[in-house]
Amino acid sequence: MRALGLDLGSKRIGVAVSDSDGRIATPIEVVHRTGDRQGEHSALADLAEEWEVEVVVVGIPYSLDGTTGPMAQAMAAEAVELARVLGARSGVPVETYDERLTTVTAERSLREQDLRAPERRKVVDMVAAAVMLQAWLDARREANG
Repeated sequence: MRALGLDLGSKRIGVAVSDSDGRIATPIEVVHRTGDRQGEHSALADLAEEWEVEVVVVGIPYSLDGTTGPMAQAMAAEAVELARVLGARSGVPVETYDERLTTVTAERSLREQDLRAPERRKVVDMVAAAVMLQAWLDARREANG
C-alpha cells in the first residue's frame, strides 16, 4: 500500500511517500504555504494522484503529555478539510498520526550529516514527514502482524 505522509506546518508542508509495498518512507518535496489553502490542498491532491497513493497520513503534533494544543487542533481541522478535497477528487482517505518529536528527529539526523542551517531548513519538513510516515508504516505492520 502506497501512502503519502504530510507534515503540515505554518510556512511549509513536508511531503513523503512510501514504496508500493508500504515498507519504506522517502522524503519527496516541500510545498510552500501561500495563504491559499484551497490551492495548497489541490497541489497535495495532485501529488496523491501522481504517486497513486491509497491513503494520506497527516501528522498531528500532540503535546508531550498527549493532549491536543492549539497547533494540534489546527492540524486536525486541516486534515478534515484535506479529507474533503481528496474524497471528492479521488476517494483517497486521510488518516492522522502522532508526529511528536519528528521535526526534532529530522533536525538531529540532518545535523549528523553536517548540513548547514540554511540547507537543513529547506529539507527538514519533508524529512520530518518521512520520519512520521515511517513510524505510521511500522505501527501498521506491527498491528497487522
